[in-house]
Amino acid sequence: MDYATESLKKHYEWQGKIELVSRVPIETTDDLSLAYTPGVAQPCLEIKNDPTKSFQLTRRANLVAVVTDGTAVLGLGDIGPEAAMPVMEGKAVLFKELGGVDAVPLCIKSQSIDEIVNTVYLLSGSFGGINLEDISAPRCFEIERRLKECCDIPIFHDDQHGTAIVVLAAVINALRFTGRDMSNVAAVINGAGAAGIATARLLHNSGIGSLILCDSQGAIYKDRDNLNAEKRLMAEFTNRENRRGTLAEVISGADLFIGVSAADCVTQEMIRNMNKDPIILPMANPTPEIMPELAREAGAAVVGTGRSDFPNQINNASAFPGVFRGALDAFAADINEEMKLAAAHAIADFITDDALSENNIIPGPLNREVAASVAKAVYEAAFASGVSRLDIY
Repeated sequence: MDYATESLKKHYEWQGKIELVSRVPIETTDDLSLAYTPGVAQPCLEIKNDPTKSFQLTRRANLVAVVTDGTAVLGLGDIGPEAAMPVMEGKAVLFKELGGVDAVPLCIKSQSIDEIVNTVYLLSGSFGGINLEDISAPRCFEIERRLKECCDIPIFHDDQHGTAIVVLAAVINALRFTGRDMSNVAAVINGAGAAGIATARLLHNSGIGSLILCDSQGAIYKDRDNLNAEKRLMAEFTNRENRRGTLAEVISGADLFIGVSAADCVTQEMIRNMNKDPIILPMANPTPEIMPELAREAGAAVVGTGRSDFPNQINNASAFPGVFRGALDAFAADINEEMKLAAAHAIADFITDDALSENNIIPGPLNREVAASVAKAVYEAAFASGVSRLDIY
């Protein structure tokens, strides 16, 4: 199928992928008086006296805002908030279909960190959670950090954490398939934007043996010139041997390669210089860092990409619907590291030992049972880590 042509045709037909649907009947004057005036005054007064009642008396407990400024949309870059709307609507569809979560796109016409933070904060009383989406780095890190400080609902930048969760799930099972232990694995991540940095953090918190993060200028190491604030933080716990050089140089002797960067930047020779039976996860879209067949020819034991036309698709849709479902159900104040790790292990555990193979390390993103498993794990982790507020609500 020519997806570009067919998708454009469908979007003209659909004229939007989401709509609002009433949850109450309006057939009689009593119906009107209960749902609207005069009866509605009573829940208003309840919420006035106790704002937390808004989670019980309105749809807020199941409502997420999908927020973007349109600066990093798919592989298209800075295309603006209006042009980002089809992606945000698609995200809302996945929230509903896979997690049963209602989601509303908010495409903000500003690239100012202050304006975006203030806008989301001012609207946060209408939502149970905020999903940040397609906001360029490094601004996305500051926006998320500041919103976490000022909002009392979960803030989750999916390009960072959704990616990291699904990558970790794929890594767990790829290591299981190849008989490796996380603590002994040498990993290289190419791409030090939102996804690469969040993935590095989550792998580090999972006990990865060693990890080098690369950007377009090569390995990130302490005291390297022109590192932004986030990359300087990465240098504090990655690349402990302080190796310098290009991706081609530092990938030598690695067990695991993760690409969230650019097309065709990995060669077969680079894979041959890795340890035996390496794990290769080139996720640049639409063209990965190396095509799967070339990686396998060079000796890769497991290959996963971001594409649906190859085995082992690593897709955020396996994570975020269940993550928010679990967080909302637990009335969590945050989506913390413990919840992300629980989500990754829930996704990984979905592949049984009998089903595990080089072409089956991660469940497909449309498997609705995955979201339920993730939600349960996140819900339990919210309680265990102390961020659930069910006792309040």
